[in-house]
Amino acid sequence: MAEDSDLEKTEQPSERRLEQAREEGQLARSRELNTFAILLAGGAGLWLMGASISSGMLKLLHDGLSLNAALVFKPEYLLPHLYEMSVSALWIFLPLLLLLLVVAGFSPMMLSGWVFSPKALEPKFSRMNPFSGIARMFSTHSLIELAKAIAKAVLIGGIGGWIIWKNREAYLFLSSESPVVAIPHLANILWSCFLAIMGGLALIAVIDVPFQLYEHTKKLKMTKEEVRQEAKETEGNPEIKGRLRSMQREMARRRMMAAIPTADVVVTNPTHYAVALKYNENGMRAPIVVAKGTHLLAARIREIATENNIPILEAPPLARALYKHCELEQSIPEALYNAVAQVLAYVFQLRAYNKSGGYYPDLPTELPVPAELDPGVQP
Repeated sequence: MAEDSDLEKTEQPSERRLEQAREEGQLARSRELNTFAILLAGGAGLWLMGASISSGMLKLLHDGLSLNAALVFKPEYLLPHLYEMSVSALWIFLPLLLLLLVVAGFSPMMLSGWVFSPKALEPKFSRMNPFSGIARMFSTHSLIELAKAIAKAVLIGGIGGWIIWKNREAYLFLSSESPVVAIPHLANILWSCFLAIMGGLALIAVIDVPFQLYEHTKKLKMTKEEVRQEAKETEGNPEIKGRLRSMQREMARRRMMAAIPTADVVVTNPTHYAVALKYNENGMRAPIVVAKGTHLLAARIREIATENNIPILEAPPLARALYKHCELEQSIPEALYNAVAQVLAYVFQLRAYNKSGGYYPDLPTELPVPAELDPGVQP
């Protein structure tokens, strides 16, 4: 049962799955929204450009029906004249055609944005399989599209029939009206019919857009196994990641051990903690931690320090505070400046004693370590 549930597409598509679908040209598209946008642009274009288009067509009609003696007696001029009239008609309708072209190109982007996918242009011979084509013809998606087409035809046809029935008497009177009155009257009737049909198309688009988004998301849903596999591919195999982390820790430990001989002092707990400090007056604002560790690693730090004659100072509160609140290659916190300064002063005095003799420096005790920084202090 668990294996069956892992194979069911119940999980929402991940960002990576959605991005892969976009790269392959799989986007949510609504043909109803595109149709509505194109018709709306066409109606708006006719509303705004109707006067210029009608005046241009009237002039073109007048020029075309005017009797020209040259055309009558020289038939070879007819073809160039027809060409000129065709070009004139094209220029008259060119703004409207450009508007429709722009809307037709950008309307599909309203739902899922713009994307250029070379993969969508690649030929897929699987689409030429007749059995697959028959299966698609009788698929659930095809049946839904058929139902949508029938519903759209019934709705738009019903609206058109209602408009015709409502204005049936006006149509009869058109034949008895003068052309000056009949043409504007017919234009008003057609405009009312257009607005009613646009209302029906708007309703269809409002229903179709959420449906297409739902279908697109449903198509891209993933199984639990696909989610796990994608997580492995994205984040990496856990075993490999663990191995890499182990190698990184080993490399960091080696670098840390190699830096111990450059330290000025090692502060210990004395056996549980060991922290190696380094300070250079010319190049450092504050002392930094070059190595730290507990238990066996602390013992190894002390061993390397002894081999390289690095002073080892037992200061349990300071060692615990440095280990808890300091990172490698980072400066110590300001709250520990005073305590570390006393430790370094002792180290520098010890160096001077070993070099020139004199008084042996006193071992610093009661270092000022704030209680809130010492993890060994019980609150």
